[in-house]
Amino acid sequence: MRVHFIAIGGAAMHNLALALHHKGDEVTGSDDTIFDPSKSRLEKYGLLPEIFGWFPEKISASLDAVILGMHAKKDNPELLQAQELGLAIYSYPEYLYERAKDKTRVVIGGSHGKTTITSMILHVMHYWDKEVDYMVGAQLEGFETMVRLTDDADFMVLEGDEYLSSPIDRRPKFHLYKPNIALLSGIAWDHINVFPTFENYVEQFQIFVNSMTNGGAMVYNTEDAEVVKVVENATAHIKQYPYQTPEYRVEDGETLLATPEGDMPIQVFGKHNLNNLAGAKWICQHMGVVEEDFYEAIATFKGASKRLEKIAENGNNVAYKDFAHSPSKVAATTAAVKEQYTERTLLACLELHTYSSLTPEFLKEYKGALDKADVAAVFYSPHAIEIKKLAPVSKEQIAAAFQRDDLHIYTDPAEFKEFLFGQKMENTALLLMSSGNYGGLDFEEVKDLV
Repeated sequence: MRVHFIAIGGAAMHNLALALHHKGDEVTGSDDTIFDPSKSRLEKYGLLPEIFGWFPEKISASLDAVILGMHAKKDNPELLQAQELGLAIYSYPEYLYERAKDKTRVVIGGSHGKTTITSMILHVMHYWDKEVDYMVGAQLEGFETMVRLTDDADFMVLEGDEYLSSPIDRRPKFHLYKPNIALLSGIAWDHINVFPTFENYVEQFQIFVNSMTNGGAMVYNTEDAEVVKVVENATAHIKQYPYQTPEYRVEDGETLLATPEGDMPIQVFGKHNLNNLAGAKWICQHMGVVEEDFYEAIATFKGASKRLEKIAENGNNVAYKDFAHSPSKVAATTAAVKEQYTERTLLACLELHTYSSLTPEFLKEYKGALDKADVAAVFYSPHAIEIKKLAPVSKEQIAAAFQRDDLHIYTDPAEFKEFLFGQKMENTALLLMSSGNYGGLDFEEVKDLV
């Protein structure tokens, strides 16, 4: 197969390009800018474009497929050329479905937890040397790429993102996979630039559930009322498998999971992660892994990259970074760290970085999200708000949204860093939550702080 990527430098796109290259396909691509780690990984395998930019002459009738990334625009010169030639143009999820339509498709959906659950499933499969194809939204220990495609694997495990598929396909990605087995972890309003109301957002999950193949297996979190409602309203003929948070306890900073064989220490922690684990167990059982084998494997799971990732520990101090940015994720992650380290001072820092989190009307969703922290700080960049062409956000609006009188609020990276490094780190758990880097914070320096 000859496949060309328009916007090859994206996190998902470059991983798919690498997967196809490893499979033996002839891969080319273009992008107007590419950053590491995508850049160095593409360069390693000879897939990095020699010159950045868009070149219609790269598009010829000899191509079997063109894959269009979200970073490209509708008027992209290469896209227009592909359309002119009548080539097969796929969005990222469309192409994954095309390569997996004859496999058993396992799709993990939900506003939160889907990357962790997908990672848990893949970890268990890898532990037991079970060959599966996959697509996951984080780099995992023991896996070279975030995408794997083969001709032989019976299962394809897909992280089911609800964001849009491509500039010319406005359907959410997870609407395109038509799962045989699916999981729904939770529903909490997000991506308000695309789904302006909560009702509209929930509707996307209803469509996802209804897109399942007849007779499919739906594993769902019964602790989320919206999830229960969506599954119970399914029009597809599916089998339902409910799950909930299993019994566990925390002892001396260690989480012990109750199993039929007794309490078992695990390396992940927090109620939300234990809930994720319960869902992953059901999926693994549907994929042929018995409960006892699941427990043996999951005991060695350390977590997905940037999901409660421990970056430093020294004596009674510890530091974590987490991708959390939506209100539900921030609240769950903050509560998890406090539960794990009850005797330590929890210093929680949140960067408001995404479109939704910087939208004034959405800010009220953050009420109480940082309440479990002993010391809490919020950083946001007025420049980022300008770039996203959003209405200005004031410190007063931030304070009113979180409803915490002692909240520290910063808009200047240097002032935030001064605050952070001015903290007395004694018996402290530091939690840095962001999908950005606080305006240029060096996490290597943070390790020295601890």
